[in-house]
Amino acid sequence: MNHDSTKPVKAATASGKHAKKRRDAADAVVTVATPADAVPVVASAAAGDDATPRSPYLNRELSQIAFNERVLAQASDQAMPLLERLRYLCISCTNLDEFFEVRVAAISHQLPFGGVTGPDGLGPATALRLVHERASHLVQAQYARWKSLLPELAAAGIRILQPKEWDTQHKRWLRRFFRSEILPVLSPIGLDPAHPFPRILNKSLNIVVACEGKDAFGRNSHMAIVRAPRSLRRVIQLPPELSGGPHDFVLLSHVLTTFVEEILPGMQVKGAWQFRVTRNSDLMVDEDEMENLAHALRDELASRGFLRAMRLEISADCPPAIVKLLLKNFELDDNAVYRVDGPVNLNRALQIHALVDRPELKFPPFRPRTLSAEADELFDAIRRHDILLHHPFDSFAVVVDLLKEAARDPEVLAIKQTLYRTGRDSALVEHLIEASRNGKDVTVVIELRARFDEEANIRLADRLQEAGVQVVYGVVGYKTHAKLLLIVRRERTRLRRYVHLSTGNYHAGTARAYTDIGLLTSDADFGEDVHLLFQQLSGMAPTIKLQRLLQSPFTLHRALLKKIAREAKHARAGKPARIVAKMNALTEVGVIDALYEASRAGVKIDLIVRGACALRPGVSGQSDNIRVRSVVGRFLEHSRVCWFANDGEPQVWCSSADWMDRNLLRRVETCFPILDKELAARVYAEELDVYLRDNSQAWELRGDGAYTPLHPQPGALAYSAQADLLTRLCGG
Repeated sequence: MNHDSTKPVKAATASGKHAKKRRDAADAVVTVATPADAVPVVASAAAGDDATPRSPYLNRELSQIAFNERVLAQASDQAMPLLERLRYLCISCTNLDEFFEVRVAAISHQLPFGGVTGPDGLGPATALRLVHERASHLVQAQYARWKSLLPELAAAGIRILQPKEWDTQHKRWLRRFFRSEILPVLSPIGLDPAHPFPRILNKSLNIVVACEGKDAFGRNSHMAIVRAPRSLRRVIQLPPELSGGPHDFVLLSHVLTTFVEEILPGMQVKGAWQFRVTRNSDLMVDEDEMENLAHALRDELASRGFLRAMRLEISADCPPAIVKLLLKNFELDDNAVYRVDGPVNLNRALQIHALVDRPELKFPPFRPRTLSAEADELFDAIRRHDILLHHPFDSFAVVVDLLKEAARDPEVLAIKQTLYRTGRDSALVEHLIEASRNGKDVTVVIELRARFDEEANIRLADRLQEAGVQVVYGVVGYKTHAKLLLIVRRERTRLRRYVHLSTGNYHAGTARAYTDIGLLTSDADFGEDVHLLFQQLSGMAPTIKLQRLLQSPFTLHRALLKKIAREAKHARAGKPARIVAKMNALTEVGVIDALYEASRAGVKIDLIVRGACALRPGVSGQSDNIRVRSVVGRFLEHSRVCWFANDGEPQVWCSSADWMDRNLLRRVETCFPILDKELAARVYAEELDVYLRDNSQAWELRGDGAYTPLHPQPGALAYSAQADLLTRLCGG
């Protein structure tokens, strides 16, 4: 019996002027390079007789895998601290999990409908085959890196002991630990007509056991499944007095397979193998038919962990017959099985990074810059001039302090804020609650559908409502991804609006790990625009005209195309024309085509795209003037910034939106200009120029989709944008 479930979705179809291009490219195969330390990938690209790629676009999914390869490459960089290299390995594994949960799930759902999966023109079957081939090579590279890191960690006094390394004392202690802490919570399931295959939770650790013998009722048993509850620690730290060192660890998966006979007493165990299933995690809520979004999401969340399987990871030495049985149960094809020589839940090794207190093996700490004004002087400081925040080099504390002061200031009448991701124990949330209890009118727009934060956001919404905060869930059919904070304050005889706009979330944790731009302003036009946006989000406001901001899904996409076209017009007129932009992903065909046209007109275009990029740079007659690079370093590049030369009057815009279909056409996003020339120059210098000069952590994208790591030219000094910013802005 199979307990997996799947829900049909509407198939994506190509339409409009791009449909023919996509159909013509339906059999294209895209190439993206593998890092030098990874298992080599046999790369090919379907091309015409002149070796020109048939499709003008790269495949989004393969490009996303390539990003994970660049992350994995950091685990081999000897310039990185050892424990940070382990962390990069684990991040690449976690990223790949999410890739299967979302992107592979989307392609799999499209299989019955056919069509194409994206602008590159690949059909779902071809795309899925290429994804599995490419992901398989990435997984091999991950486990090769794991094996190479183990001796390096051991040499540094951090041992992750394999069963063959356990001595008598280790085994004795582990057996006692197993009997007292692990065995009581295990519930092995024997497979027979009365005990069908159990439900396997998404990404959970499990053991499949081959055995012989009869149980107490005389039944023959041949196979059992042991599920490891998530309450069990995946990494077990051995006592220092036992191992002789403070940092010796054992993995739960090894403990389970070693002592499996105690789980099935009286049975003769023939073998035990760990396995793990990755499932679809993209919630499907029909917003047109529901009555309450929160209730609908609660219902969906209850079953998320058991949706359709996308991938099976299993021990490399598991017999083919058992693998076949598991594949049949999970309704997976042969190419969806990933045999691994190591722990199937490799990303859980990230716990070691947190458990080991060895500062010399981690990135050195840094102290972000803080605003000199005291909390009660923040309103005065913002009123005097706009304040630019460049995280993580500038502290996020100023935003928290501003909200804290607003909650307590008797002159503040109202606070409105959007929340997408906040993290646990958010001080911002506490200040919103305090403000409500102090009699302020507090309105919060919470996006309940923030992927993998749905449950946390539902709890947050409930808590805010209990405190008297007016909570709204945004707009049906459109995720609210904009980052907005509005504070209305009475000052003598007038009301003044204070605004915070950002490219990143109101999340203190990510503000120390992600690069983002924030703007604090009391500009009246900004205040009016944000006021109108909140009216639109919380009520039934008609289409609005904004003075300063651009907004998805209404004006941002169109305005972006116009600004690109304007640069092309300047280039044709013989005027200097240039575009520099930075974002997380670039996949929207309209923007890509506009950039191609601008390139043909002679516009010099530099793009810094961290993750997936569907644009092919450097293709003759198409994108000769476009360069694309990706920077992967200590901080996650998260800011979205674009700069237009504009015939000598440059414009700088910052946005919550990537240049993707969903952000530009199906979400509520904002894009805001940096009007102060000094601040605009600072954004260009700190968010664009330095990354174009990076020759240590940058990768250049070629027209065939391959990424090449950049290195200093002979005689040139190595330069890292992030390291330079840390030194200049934070003093180290």
